[in-house]
Formats: sequence, structure tokens, C-alpha cells
Amino acid sequence: MTTPTVVLVHGAFADAASWAPVTRRLLDTGHAVVVPAVPNRSLVGDSAYIRSVVEQIDGPVLLAGHSYGGAVITVAGMADNVVGLVYVSGYALDEGESLGELQGRFAVSDLAANLVYTPFPVEGSEPGTDVSVKVDAFPAVFAGGIDVATAEVLAVGQRPLAALAFSETASAAAWKTKPGWGIVSTEDHTINPEVERFGYERAGLKSVTELDAPHLVMLAKPDEVVAVIEDALSALS
Repeated sequence: MTTPTVVLVHGAFADAASWAPVTRRLLDTGHAVVVPAVPNRSLVGDSAYIRSVVEQIDGPVLLAGHSYGGAVITVAGMADNVVGLVYVSGYALDEGESLGELQGRFAVSDLAANLVYTPFPVEGSEPGTDVSVKVDAFPAVFAGGIDVATAEVLAVGQRPLAALAFSETASAAAWKTKPGWGIVSTEDHTINPEVERFGYERAGLKSVTELDAPHLVMLAKPDEVVAVIEDALSALS
């Protein structure tokens, strides 16, 4: 079987650059990699967009999703050429479940008290609401464990998530038919690690790796993240 192309899907309050250290390592070892920009407008729309990106790739695809990106790959992973899923500090939703519902099963994280809600215009409709992280709280609750100077840059360049994405439900759960791997960040202050553990166990992932790492584990421990992706590629090739 052809080695899958790795598609890295970023989450909320971040962008494709959040995968940079992992991307560099995968490219250096000869892997085909695509790191699309997620619109972060709605779970339905974002999943459809990522699925369209995937379906235009020739050959099999391994989808890796960080944080909210985990919810996106759960739905987008229904594309026929997706052969596996890697959840990185991510949400493994069930069909008919929303981010809010899954999070609501567990104690809230430090992120909840540090969110900012900002209206944005929607042509021909009521204004939408963007959700972002307070800039001064960002280094501690979202980028803990990352160099402070880097965290400050990430804070002022964060990509917000439309509030709609928290309430929309997943139309499918690709983990029911595709093999999956997971990473739990035990020092995560953005998503309660129990949310990650619960979703992964329910999904019956082939392997779950727990790392003493913050939410942005791809920046804090890229070698360990690449190792999980490499394990998945080996199993699928």
C-alpha cells in the first residue's frame, strides 16, 4: 500500500504554523504533508472544507487533528481515501454530539474563564460571534510550556473560532470505521485531559500515548508527536 499523505489539521486559536515543527520533521523524512488553513467558522463548514481538501489528494490520507481539529477530522475523515486518524489533544466526538456537550461531561478547564466574545458581520444574516483567548492569559492557559516570547507572538496572532462551532453536532464519527491513534496532553489547561481520555477510549483507538505536555504539544514535544504519526503510518503502509 502507498504510504499515506499526512494532512495536519490545526485547531481553534491557532493556525497551520502551530504544526511547523512537526511538518518540518515529516518533510525531512520524506513524507508527503499538507497543512491546510481551517476557516474556523463552523464545525459543519470546516469539516466539509477539509474533506474537500482531502478528496483532491491522490492516494490514501492520514488525518491528524489538534484540539478542535480533532472534531473536524472526526467528520471529514469519512472521505473514502482517509485510512486513519490521529487525535492530538483533540476532541473525538460521537455522531450527534457537539463540543459543548462533550466538554460538559467534565470539569471546566482554565480556558473557560479567559475567553473573549467579539461580534463579526455576516452578510444577509445576524452578526456572528468570534471566540478568542484573552491575550494576557494566552501564554498560561493555551501556550503553557512554550517559550514565553513565542507564546506572546501566538497570542496576538491567534485565529478565533466562531461560537457556532461549539454547538453544532458532528454528522458522522469516522473513528467508527477508521483506525485511530491518540495523544493526551496531561498538562493541558485548554481541554480537560479527561475529555481527551474519554473520547479516545470510547472510540476504541488502537493506541493512546500520554505525554507530560501542554495543549500545544506539537510545539512543546514535536518529536514525540511525530513518533505517534510515524507509528500510524507504519501500521497503514
